[in-house]
Amino acid sequence: QAQLVESGGGLVQVGGSLRLSCAASGRTFSNYRMGWFRQAPGKEREFVAAISRSGLSPYYADSVKGRFTISRDNAKNTVYLIMNSLKPEDTAVYFCAAETTAQVLGIMWPSKVDRWGQGTQVTVSS
Repeated sequence: QAQLVESGGGLVQVGGSLRLSCAASGRTFSNYRMGWFRQAPGKEREFVAAISRSGLSPYYADSVKGRFTISRDNAKNTVYLIMNSLKPEDTAVYFCAAETTAQVLGIMWPSKVDRWGQGTQVTVSS
């Protein structure tokens, strides 16, 4: 069973960029569809992006499309989220997620997630 550890969060100004990483332990990383969620104070956890097991099919929430890029390196058991043109409303705790599914595209539902990371804080200041 994969354990997920995020890194790369921090404080950035409006319009800036950050790269989040999520390292997975275990030998079955390529069996998981991987995703990123975020949760702002007082709000529900929301889907941000997901990527298929092969890494060929990314999928994004409308709120981040064109600004964020998800990718994965199955040889390194790592998934990434590059965030550009950051806005104050992107401020949240970002969570890495793993789902055992052959699904290629579409939203990832929190109830279907098998493993969560501990989260990393992203703060966008204006």
